[in-house]
Amino acid sequence: MTSSPFASIIEHFSDLDDPRAAHRIEYSLEDIIIITLCAVLCGADNWVEVANYGRSKAQWLKQWIALPNGVPSHDTFEWVFARLKPQQLQQCFLNWTQAIYQLSAGELIAIDGKTLRGAIAPGEQCSLIHMVSAWASHNRLVLGQRTVDEKSNEITAIPELLKVLELEGALVSIDAMGCQTAIAETIIEGQGDYVLALKGNQGDLYNDVVQLFDHACQTQFQGIEHDSYQTVEKGHGRIEHRTYWTMGQTDYLLGAERWAQLKSIGCVESCRRQPGHPGTLQRRYYLLSIESDAQRFADAVRSHWGIENQLHWILDVGFREDKLRACQGCSAQNLSVIRHIAANLLQQESTAKCGVKAKRLKAGWDDNYLVKILSVAAKGIPSS
Repeated sequence: MTSSPFASIIEHFSDLDDPRAAHRIEYSLEDIIIITLCAVLCGADNWVEVANYGRSKAQWLKQWIALPNGVPSHDTFEWVFARLKPQQLQQCFLNWTQAIYQLSAGELIAIDGKTLRGAIAPGEQCSLIHMVSAWASHNRLVLGQRTVDEKSNEITAIPELLKVLELEGALVSIDAMGCQTAIAETIIEGQGDYVLALKGNQGDLYNDVVQLFDHACQTQFQGIEHDSYQTVEKGHGRIEHRTYWTMGQTDYLLGAERWAQLKSIGCVESCRRQPGHPGTLQRRYYLLSIESDAQRFADAVRSHWGIENQLHWILDVGFREDKLRACQGCSAQNLSVIRHIAANLLQQESTAKCGVKAKRLKAGWDDNYLVKILSVAAKGIPSS
């Protein structure tokens, strides 16, 4: 028999605890995971579609898995995923990702959260589920995730996620929610560096940084050691000029000593112009553990926007994540992990020159193409 395209999935997800009583197991947990992943890769967005996919592809699936009792019902799929432990599934995902992927030198890792709005149907009393994910910008991969009940709990979830990631040599970017001294310390302990968005939640430190850059801009940085970098972007009928500044003078900032390895501060000024509309000017501020380097700072900031424009967009457009209903138990967060696996595999398959949504359709039509997608995991993902 040809080597199974599911070998790496089976190897790294075999540690999951089966929530069912041993005497009631009619379908193996391994088979349920594999059918669900294949179904999601091929366009299934809910449990009825997952079960329908399994039944329609049962003969093909039997090349790789036994299915002695056929394909489970949609109720069985949902029941099992509702009771799998999310932290276990997330850890299996992390182990799988780290086994087949090596971080590029100087990889930019963006940490950001996304609310699974579709997990709540109108009138239901479930809590909104928030997923904090780590995104490798250069390689376009989800590296790991953690589930929190509310967006405000990102502060506790981010350090947990950072501690299990391989951060050595990486530059980690986080929005203002994650601009915390403990989070900075965790990144430095992991031998990484940080670019943390700075807002008013840091009080006097934020005010000092704002005043410093205001003064520098008013005097055109005369006598102030700094670095700068500019970009111009055109699109959708508008022109946006961005200027990135970094300064290495941090010793006299109030509370700077509390931030591990703080070496510079950054500012992005965005000037947007559109015909027929007044121009807009906006400045954003950052704390950096890297030396003053405006271009590297610019790369990190723009890469962080990539988690919104790439990962979150892919999940919402390519997988319709915000439209999906999966409120029972842990079903929503566990199915989100399956979508992350599928997104990684689809992103790394490069022979089809089309988007994720079109790749899912193609995988559903062409079993050989589905095997090609799955072979990414079997071969491993090279660093770039």
